Formats: sequence, structure tokens, C-alpha cells
Amino acid sequence: MARVGGIIVCMLIVAMDAVAGILGIEAEIAQNKVKHLRLWIFECRDPSQDAFKLGLAAAALLAFAHIISNLLGGCMCICNQDDFQKASPNRQLSIVCLIFSWIILAVGLSTLVIGTLSNHKSRASCGFSHHHFLSIGGILCFVHALFCVAYYVSATAALNEEKHGGHA
Repeated sequence: MARVGGIIVCMLIVAMDAVAGILGIEAEIAQNKVKHLRLWIFECRDPSQDAFKLGLAAAALLAFAHIISNLLGGCMCICNQDDFQKASPNRQLSIVCLIFSWIILAVGLSTLVIGTLSNHKSRASCGFSHHHFLSIGGILCFVHALFCVAYYVSATAALNEEKHGGHA
């Protein structure tokens, strides 16, 4: 039964991150459909309400997927390097995946928010062109799914090892 629950959690995380990634890429496409004028590295363009909504939804789904994977994966706390080196391989892998998932969340969420805010309806802007923030954030959502699932699986395996005295 626990294995079925784990598979469902992994599928839920992947589905949320995949939908977030698709929404981020769709937001980039919607953003590129609005009227804009470009001269070398400077660009003037109108905001896209569709890109704003899609980017906001992508950012929310990315954050929610991260929250789910961290809450259901459990707490993997290692306070110093000695603890890390003495830990089981599953525990070490879970810590590495947790760190990478946080880094990817920070970069992906930042790019999605920057791209989304540039499409807020009160921001018809001119300046340096800022391209592909939404699509980069969308792509990072897919990478986030990989690390969150790896974290969830390795953290669950490490917890099972500790419960059963080293035998998963």
C-alpha cells in the first residue's frame, strides 16, 4: 500500500511540474504575440494579459509541487559534514537532491516571476530586451520535477532504512 501511495505522490509531483512547465512555455508564446518594436538591444512592447495569467499559474504550480515534495518527503536534517559522510547513500542522495531542488526552485520561480511581472497590465515598457524568462522558467519546472521525485524516493528509502535497521 505504501508503494502505491509513493507512486501516486511521484505522479502528482511530476504532473504539477509538467503542467507548470507547459504553462510557462505557453506564457512565452502568448507574450511573443503582442505588439512590440525592437531596435538593437532596446525594445518597447505592450504587456500580455494571457502571458501574465499563464505565468502566474506556472509559478503557483511550481511552488505547490515543491511544497508537496518537501512535506511528504519528510525532514532530512544533516547538521555537519561528518553527519553527511556517515549517512547512508540514500540519505546522502536525498540531501543532494533537496539542495538542488531548492536551487532550481529559486531560479525557476524567479524567472517565472520576472517574466510574469513584465506582463502586468500597468507595465507597457521600453528598455533592454528581456527575452525568454517565461520559457526558461518553464524548462526549469521539468528539471525541478526530476529532482523532487528523486528527493522523495531517496528520502522515503532513507526513512525506511532507519526504521528497519539498515535494510530497505
